[in-house]
Amino acid sequence: MIIVVMRGKDTSSVSISPSKKAIFQPFAEYVMVVLHVTLFNATMIRPFCLLMLFILLPGMLQYASAITIHGIGDSTMATYDEATTDKRGWGMMFQQFFYSDSVTVNNRSKSGASSKSFYLEAGYWNTVKTQIKKGDYVFIQFAHNDEKNNGLDGDTVRATTDSTADYRGTSAQGSFKVYLRVYINESRALGATPVLVTPMCRKYFSGSTITRIGRHDLGEKFGVGESDHNYDYVWAMKQVAAEMSVQLIDLTAATKRMYESYGIDACTALLFCVDDDTHPNALGGTLVARLCAQAMVAQNILATSVRASSDVLINPTSQDFGKAYTGQTLTKEFTISGFDLTPSSGTFTLSVSEGFSIAASPSDIFSSSISKIYSKGNLDFARFYVAVKLTDAGVKDGTLTINNNSVTKTIPLTATGIQLSGGTEVKLSWNLGSNADYVLTGPAVPVAETWSSMVVNSYSAPKSGQDANGLWYTTWPATSGYTDRKTQRNVIEGLTWPAGEIDEVSTRYVQFGISANRGTVLNLDSIGLYVGGAGGSGMRCRISWSKNHFSDYTAIKEFSSMASNAMSAVTSIPVVSLAEGDTLLLRVYPWYTGTATGKTICLADVTFHGMAVSTTALADLYASDIRSSINAGIVRIDGIQEDCLLHVFDVSGKKIFTSSYISPNSINFSAPAEKGLYICEINTQSHSKNIKILIQ
Repeated sequence: MIIVVMRGKDTSSVSISPSKKAIFQPFAEYVMVVLHVTLFNATMIRPFCLLMLFILLPGMLQYASAITIHGIGDSTMATYDEATTDKRGWGMMFQQFFYSDSVTVNNRSKSGASSKSFYLEAGYWNTVKTQIKKGDYVFIQFAHNDEKNNGLDGDTVRATTDSTADYRGTSAQGSFKVYLRVYINESRALGATPVLVTPMCRKYFSGSTITRIGRHDLGEKFGVGESDHNYDYVWAMKQVAAEMSVQLIDLTAATKRMYESYGIDACTALLFCVDDDTHPNALGGTLVARLCAQAMVAQNILATSVRASSDVLINPTSQDFGKAYTGQTLTKEFTISGFDLTPSSGTFTLSVSEGFSIAASPSDIFSSSISKIYSKGNLDFARFYVAVKLTDAGVKDGTLTINNNSVTKTIPLTATGIQLSGGTEVKLSWNLGSNADYVLTGPAVPVAETWSSMVVNSYSAPKSGQDANGLWYTTWPATSGYTDRKTQRNVIEGLTWPAGEIDEVSTRYVQFGISANRGTVLNLDSIGLYVGGAGGSGMRCRISWSKNHFSDYTAIKEFSSMASNAMSAVTSIPVVSLAEGDTLLLRVYPWYTGTATGKTICLADVTFHGMAVSTTALADLYASDIRSSINAGIVRIDGIQEDCLLHVFDVSGKKIFTSSYISPNSINFSAPAEKGLYICEINTQSHSKNIKILIQ
């Protein structure tokens, strides 16, 4: 018997495991045909088989690696840091529904993106295209932000009636279709398969039914009947799918059915973020992702790569905690759920390997294991948390194991500890009390403050109330040391905040930055600022940094609410190195919850801190024997010379301690009372050196 691969339309005869069968999915037009060699001369068959193998093997080998699904879309699909927001785009919950050896999800969806802005802004579609390989899939979900300007194209509105209109808007029957066609054509040109995904519904109810606007048909706003599709983005996407023979997953219809089955109260309590009718939370994002996976099975889109519904599902399916300085503890959120489980009732034990810990809630005591009870074949959706304390420099690997004595799953874990190192201290700061000037100490290159679709309104103090003497005051964090001071108050160009904004606008921001000096590597260890809203409680913002002009970025804070005229401290301890020529940019993206004037976003004390190391001295620096340790409230620094003087500074440059305590090769002193990063300056007779310590 000889198995030969030939062209066809049905793969049902292929008898291999689901995860292995997925390898053949990209060329589903091939089938396995069994030839029974009985009457034929084997010497005649052999050349034929070798010829077929020669023709088909290169294509088969090309697809032997996992297929990647590249997700492009908006904030309802995007990936978020659970430490900054309760939003969970369905794209970030998608991987758990696939066999990881056959499909990898590359979720590149962007908050605030429309079909137009994701294509035109350099950091997004252009960078996705560099990641696409032949045989991959591109899932395309847009419409939420295309609906700006009530269904009119933003560029057309700006050119005709309103120069401040949001350019991201597209018209359903015009520019929206244009950009969908472009994504389809360019995906195909790269050898990928495009799939259109209609947008998940908004939580807009009328009685027990999702409204037309909630289903992305804006015709309801203009009083036209449902048969008029001029403002219907889902209808437009379906037309493009038919026109270009593209498979389409109707997530709009699927989420409509699901939300209506829950009802508005349960949707609000269980599936959506607080005070938000658009963005799903962890459970909501998971259920939407599951609907998409189920539709893939029903429509035979990578169907053999999708996990069966009878399974326990863990998200993420692997976790890289990232980098942190030794002494820091990193915590990540996981989710678990199960359907049609065998046996139908029991207990899952979730355990982690040595060096990691686990808890059902971030406020619980972390230990080596927790338990989850299930019944009737279903494990209710739940979140849990895994932490790792990085005690040593280097890579730390571990596992998360899920077991119910019938099913065992293992999730790989990894984290990287970075030893706090010395160098020349760098501090770049903008006081923003009277101008946009900066102050730099140390070897670095400042990137001046810039504004995009924003302007400075004034330099003045936000005011929130009157004290006993009748003087107006601003609320500042107690740790700031401020009771009242001027801030930089920024406002949108045109002075009027538009209605209907629920997320960042990628072209509207205030930006700061820092670059490494020539001949140095700049190790940044702190980013900080004060931010607040003045004139009303509707101001919102997201604060992010990036090393590659925001094609990828790290969000360090998102404000889903901001009390009027109250300043908040934002701090981050990044582990990022800038080589010569590298730049880190920090952006504050503001929006307001409704149309308004006289509302400003206030900024003060934007600060970057780090250490610059000469590239010619790196080898000597990393070979240095000077090291620090903290035990029982005592800091010990070893490997230094005798007869030295120690100064300890906080990251603002304030000296908090000086010691002349001398001991052979070491210094001991009491740890600072406040948690945070500190600079230790060691002065000896022969040299001066800085090291960093982290107090937690």
